[in-house]
Amino acid sequence: MTTVTTTSRRQGRGGRERILAAAAGLFAVQGINATGMEQIAERAPVSKRTLYAHFRTKDELVLAHLKDLASAGRTLEGALVREDVPARERVLALFDPPPTGTDPVRGCPFIDAAVEFPDPRNAVHSYARERKLLMVRLVTELVAELGCREPADLAEQLVTLADGAASRAMVLDDPNYGRHARAAAEILLDNALPATV
Repeated sequence: MTTVTTTSRRQGRGGRERILAAAAGLFAVQGINATGMEQIAERAPVSKRTLYAHFRTKDELVLAHLKDLASAGRTLEGALVREDVPARERVLALFDPPPTGTDPVRGCPFIDAAVEFPDPRNAVHSYARERKLLMVRLVTELVAELGCREPADLAEQLVTLADGAASRAMVLDDPNYGRHARAAAEILLDNALPATV
């Protein structure tokens, strides 16, 4: 059973950031739907009035949370845009274990959010879809840069592996589960490279 620590209410600036940090922690441990707005306000710590001044609805908060994760590079796509890492290693980074200390293993936050907001017209679900489409575009660019044949098809295969590995890692609570998908991804990449004479 998860225990949630509360702190005394803090006054002043930084309320929005504290709310997002509290939401991120609670969503990771409990899931989105199991986390109430009052619980987030207590964890932040902010008044409910302050919470609703920043986020009128829980949907708004969840959307801001996902955008915050994406802009900070704390998602699978974060590895794909690192220009200091070679293209092949960026693709294979999709299968790396999460940072140590992540407990429990949550998988992909966009998949998690789409599951908890199943209506495809919902803003949260739509944003999750946008991020997943961006992920495949980024992988397509990287495998094309590597000279792989049929980069769009290969990218779809690789992101399907990555999403599947993230989901299985979450279900099995195994942060190293991606190693299985990484082995398959390496074979896919090698087989897609032009034959050398």
